[in-house]
Amino acid sequence: MVCSIEVILVLEQLLGGSKMTQVYRYYVERKKDYRSGANALKENLKRDLNIMIEALNLLERYDIELEEDFSTNKRFRAILAEPQTDDLYLETYDFDKEAWTFAIEALPGQYDQRADSCAQCIEVISEKRPQVRVAQVYSIKANLSTEDKEKIKAYLINPVESRQASLDKPASLETFVPNVAAVPVIDGFCEASVEGLEKILKEYHLAMDIEDIQYMQGYFRDEEKRDPTETELRVIDTYWSDHCRHTTFNTELTAIDIEDERVQASYDTYLSLREEVYGEKASKRPKTLMDIATLSTKVLKKRDEVVGLDESEEINACSVKVAIETTKGTEDWLYMFKNETHNHPTEIEPFGGAATCLGGAIRDPLSGRSYVYQGLRLTGASNPLTPLSQTRAGKLSQRQICTLSAKGFSSYGNQIGLATGLVDEVYHKGYEAKRMEVGAVIAAAPAKNVVRQRPEKGDLVILVGGRTGRDGCGGATGSSKTHTEESLQTAGAEVQKGNPVEERKIQRLFRNPKLSTMIKRCNDFGAGGVSVSVGELADGLEIYLDRVPKKYVGLSPTELAISESQERMSCVIDKKDWESFQQMAIAENLEATVIAQVTDDDTITMRYFDETVVSLQRSFVDSAGAKKKAQVKVNKNSDFAEVSYGNTFKEVSVSLLQNLNIASKRGLIENFDASIGAGSVLMPLGGNNQLTPSQVMAAKLPLEDDETSATSLFTYGFDVEISAMNPYLGAYLAVLESMCKLMASGLEQKQVYLSLQEYFPRLGQDSLRWGKPFQALLGAFQAQMDFKVPAIGGKDSMSGSFEELDVPSTLISFATAITEADKVISSDFKEANSKLYLFGLPMKDSLQIDTEALADAWNALNQAMREGKVKSAWAVSRGGILEGLYKMAFGSSIGFSISPEFTLKELTKKNYGKIIIESSEALEEAYFVALGATSEDKMVAFGDEKLELEALRIAWEAPLESVYPTQVAHQSDEVVETISYPQRSQLVIQTKVAKPLAVIPVFPGTNCEYDTKKQVLQAGGSVETVLISNLTPDLLKDSVHRLEQALLRANMLILPGGFSFGDEPDGSGKFIATFLKHEKLKYAIEDLLYKRDGLALGICNGFQALIKLGLLPYGEIRDVDEAAPTLTFNAIGRHQSAYVKTRIASVHSPWLRIVEVGEIHTIPISHGEGRFICNDEVLQTLIENGQIATQYVNDDGQASMSIKHNPNASRLAVEGLTSKDGRILGKMGHSERVGNCIAKNIYGNKKQHLFESGVSYFTGEE
Repeated sequence: MVCSIEVILVLEQLLGGSKMTQVYRYYVERKKDYRSGANALKENLKRDLNIMIEALNLLERYDIELEEDFSTNKRFRAILAEPQTDDLYLETYDFDKEAWTFAIEALPGQYDQRADSCAQCIEVISEKRPQVRVAQVYSIKANLSTEDKEKIKAYLINPVESRQASLDKPASLETFVPNVAAVPVIDGFCEASVEGLEKILKEYHLAMDIEDIQYMQGYFRDEEKRDPTETELRVIDTYWSDHCRHTTFNTELTAIDIEDERVQASYDTYLSLREEVYGEKASKRPKTLMDIATLSTKVLKKRDEVVGLDESEEINACSVKVAIETTKGTEDWLYMFKNETHNHPTEIEPFGGAATCLGGAIRDPLSGRSYVYQGLRLTGASNPLTPLSQTRAGKLSQRQICTLSAKGFSSYGNQIGLATGLVDEVYHKGYEAKRMEVGAVIAAAPAKNVVRQRPEKGDLVILVGGRTGRDGCGGATGSSKTHTEESLQTAGAEVQKGNPVEERKIQRLFRNPKLSTMIKRCNDFGAGGVSVSVGELADGLEIYLDRVPKKYVGLSPTELAISESQERMSCVIDKKDWESFQQMAIAENLEATVIAQVTDDDTITMRYFDETVVSLQRSFVDSAGAKKKAQVKVNKNSDFAEVSYGNTFKEVSVSLLQNLNIASKRGLIENFDASIGAGSVLMPLGGNNQLTPSQVMAAKLPLEDDETSATSLFTYGFDVEISAMNPYLGAYLAVLESMCKLMASGLEQKQVYLSLQEYFPRLGQDSLRWGKPFQALLGAFQAQMDFKVPAIGGKDSMSGSFEELDVPSTLISFATAITEADKVISSDFKEANSKLYLFGLPMKDSLQIDTEALADAWNALNQAMREGKVKSAWAVSRGGILEGLYKMAFGSSIGFSISPEFTLKELTKKNYGKIIIESSEALEEAYFVALGATSEDKMVAFGDEKLELEALRIAWEAPLESVYPTQVAHQSDEVVETISYPQRSQLVIQTKVAKPLAVIPVFPGTNCEYDTKKQVLQAGGSVETVLISNLTPDLLKDSVHRLEQALLRANMLILPGGFSFGDEPDGSGKFIATFLKHEKLKYAIEDLLYKRDGLALGICNGFQALIKLGLLPYGEIRDVDEAAPTLTFNAIGRHQSAYVKTRIASVHSPWLRIVEVGEIHTIPISHGEGRFICNDEVLQTLIENGQIATQYVNDDGQASMSIKHNPNASRLAVEGLTSKDGRILGKMGHSERVGNCIAKNIYGNKKQHLFESGVSYFTGEE
């Protein structure tokens, strides 16, 4: 009866009592000129399925359940469709009767961002959040057989996340929800035979093995003296999974047989150092993979060779203590980093799996109350050019996995506001077994903001963030299994769905020191859901599952216990702090709920209303199941065979550059926002052409209201070809490579920290398979001891198998350190006529560092860098010296010649431990070998051969163009009219303001508010941020009131960049525009602008909102029609992140009062919808009025349609626009992302003085 009442209450809340509702259906289709999605699908069906399509219509279908019909409401219609680019159809669409029509929708229970965003936008108008269901409708006209139709459906429908939808309109969107049944008891469990237990393992699809379930049986039989509930069975299976408890890494290695001399030598070293660390206990302590992975750090700590390590009972991420210099003096900070994998989820649902890989990585240091500010993505795939016809049954094609996962990871990072500083993808046939999806993030916080205390009896556990659904149920156990074609078909619930808008709110909340210092301990909701996130917080807990906020009714207690729904945190706080905590959460538009209480009985108890569904002793839960043992066999490793790329220099050059692991990945990298936060010291691609890949990511620590030069460096080392053949050597060189990359970036000799990532096949009881991670970890162990560098964290994934396929042995070394921004050196050649050198670390032999000589060599490199002699540097990587030279050269089209002392073989071999140096003068011969020189002729010279650098660049960029495009087939390269309108704005402030106030609204999805605020403050203004909350209708009304009052005080309205509800539904800025069209806000904005001489600015998402409001170009809030200009999707059909050159075309605005017509600035862009479209008549009016503020230009300062310069194909290369009087400015480029030592590998004038201009308009200062 309790459950029935719960259902009734929820339904009444959703339906608004007894008021009748009706489902209204709407279809949206792009107008003919904007059907890039439908056109691309036609081409993909031809390429992948060999099916020729005559015509294809692609529509978005919205079913919306409302109490009244809003179909004629223009604000409502603008949410669903833009009149300039979309056609909106009410209830019906005239489908071609000869066409085959079908629809696809998300599986029930899966989070649908488009539907959610649509509902929240409509709520602004209807004052009640409606039910929304979205589907994609395909109408295909072609000569299709039944087999063709099934192929197309299989191509478009991933059963893990979607299904075919009915074409009929439902009478209601409410779904029948049966009462939640009582949790069943596993009857007969305690008395079951081995066969009976095996039946339970199979029936419940458990990850534990027979030994674990027998161990569990013994506990319940002997200790609890009862059979377990289904929830207890699931909770234990989750808690003991390899994903959560690292079972494989903690397995005792009982018999170790090694035939390889190097591996044996390192193992002997390991055994001797165990004695040093453990003393008399060494002989009794089990030898495990975990012990090998952690011993070097224990040794170095004992020898006092590790400094700054931040240790506590709370383990959220790798954490170190750093002292940084700010304008206010020295401050103590915590620097955190974490690497994460989502291999299995990304394999079966690439977009969601990759998105939540990053979301999960972010939440780990975020749960440590630090602000995550930069990320790295490293992935592994088989050949993405493999035709779909050659894809294994039950698997997605490599092209689909690669492209969809890139969209998922970048979508999440771009929305939450994370600068992605490094992106790379490695290719090896072994990753056909299972995708490798790795995300690593870095974070920091003032040490005073982080309080860690042991929870006490009576403390409350708060769930803050998103609600719980069925997504992710069994994710921890699913990622711990070996999969087959059959198992992949039933794994849908194991994939989480991400909501970055929600996680951004948690970032803001935890950045508030008033709240962060209330938290005694915190866990993110990752693997295992409530059972693990809450279960790990204290030894004794009473958890109330019925209180867990739900996305929908009908969830069972078991689902509530193990669901891995994302964007949630569990926080332990003192009972007295609850009310304040809740209010601060609500202020950030977040729900907070008490779901548990700390006890002192060392028992995990879970209740669902009056029913106890879990009662487990802490000692049993933490036992991690039956103790595992395994044997290890290591055969003698064969020497790695170097790749032969050809006989002539040209053959070698082209072949090497077109190797997929060396070829350009620009089309992939540009998907990821790398400039947000205004702290990126290096962009991922550098040089005048933005083509030289950075080998490290470098970013200033994220001070909210202050400045520092303290900069984090983060990189990785990994060579898949070597690792696959020789795991020991691959791991050793991974550490070596990561260290060399830090050295090449300018790092002086100081503390470096590592975090390792292990990814191996399922091991079973095969001793040879166990030998692979065993020797890899010994290789990493040996390198750590040689460099005296500790690995203070790591992540293992030990299920990389699919049927008979195995992933290659993978051990990635992530390396990080803190330096100063002005010391960072980039990889791109700087000028012609420089000297080129090869610096080499001292080696005992070709495979091991000479530790005694290392310090002197590193000091020699540092000395040359300190003296300013090193202009650029590149740590030799998988493609040898020649790869480095070419990639350094492509950045600014600087040619080079190579010394005849080098052979072709020496140029292409895997020469790890070497660094290429570009120098302005001669360097010491003891450490630097002459390699060649840079040249002015844009040619490459070696012996008698001379090659054109441009031809080689084209060859380098070609291999992956069809997977990750950089060009648009029909985009013109023409130069268009370059506008010059020198007439200054005549606007004059009537009453000067000493410190003008800028109001910055923070909407769900806004992510540039911090950068924008900092620029206003530095320009001399003041800032008031107004957070828009829509948790309830009352809070939404309150947000209107608070923003209205702020605008009445303001001098400037600034709409910063971001992704308004993820730029959904199917378009940018819609929630912002819908909200600001409220009559009270409309009046307040017009009062600000025209009665109080105010100004308005919109950047990126803010510009998109100003366009949708009609404020641009018309200067007033109005409903726009199809004749109005707008901003639509980039012609290339993806997100674009880079720097562009923009030219001041008009100074007819106070926002441009400090600049001159013709000035060119180098500005970062990061958007997917920046393509300005406009009809001829309106465009001519804009030109005549001086409203075109800025244009994208080429290197000669001419407005250009080339995608190289005009990234979105904007008409007339328009980048920025003003209102007729100049009060309002909107632009796509992020002028707020500027600062000292920002984007050092991008050249040009980056300071546009927008904010100084805006402030000086009010102060009257020139």
